[in-house]
Amino acid sequence: MQDILDLDRYPLDREGSPEWARLVEACAAALADNGMFNLEGFLRPGAAEKAASEIQPVMDTRSHTHKRMHNIYFKPSIPELPSDHPALRKVETISHTVCADQIPGSTVLAIYEYEPLVRFLAAAMGKPRLHVMQDPLARTNVMGYRAGEALNWHFDRSEFTTTLLLQAPERGGDLEYRTDLRSDNDPNYEGVARLLEGRDPEAKILRMKAGTLNVFRGKNTAHRVTTVEGERQRMIAVFSYYERPGVMFSDEERIGFYGRAA
Repeated sequence: MQDILDLDRYPLDREGSPEWARLVEACAAALADNGMFNLEGFLRPGAAEKAASEIQPVMDTRSHTHKRMHNIYFKPSIPELPSDHPALRKVETISHTVCADQIPGSTVLAIYEYEPLVRFLAAAMGKPRLHVMQDPLARTNVMGYRAGEALNWHFDRSEFTTTLLLQAPERGGDLEYRTDLRSDNDPNYEGVARLLEGRDPEAKILRMKAGTLNVFRGKNTAHRVTTVEGERQRMIAVFSYYERPGVMFSDEERIGFYGRAA
């Protein structure tokens, strides 16, 4: 892993050392203050390009195209809102997904399963322990966004989302987000409406470089990937970790996300 990850800059393999503790502390503080942290240059030079080149043939020929109109909640309705409420405004998402079972032996899977990374993420998130996902399709996905495509406004189902940018597009494909737009106790529908109408001054845009690891508190932070422009597609790996072992998706969930159950 020394040839793939910059373990000199980010000492995941030195758990308990002063430098490891400083990294964990800095990442935990960024999560508390901003709802995310970024480890730019997490991959060594050339590693992102190698990882992307391994995925590209599968992305071009066997990825699942996901295209749908949806609201920010990915739900057909919200009981307490009328169907024409501006918080339920429809947006379009288009992406292409490669599943873990399509890329055995890949650099992406090796990083995902790297135990020092799993332990570091647990510490930074303030969790006693994290586990890789058992599901053969969902454990790691690589998402591709081509010219004219975007991941539109949504909230995540899980508390944290961990991604690794493998390839940045020529233009667009930025992460736009609004930290803590809602809370577990306050859905803030009027605030959601303002965001969707482009009237939230606290919305921010993050332009990431290839090789950046991003950990994001997405359950209550609204976010999207802006429309990609240019010939080079945006390619990002999504790592799914859970606090309990053995997590699997249902057949219905797999078909919904990937177009197949196995």
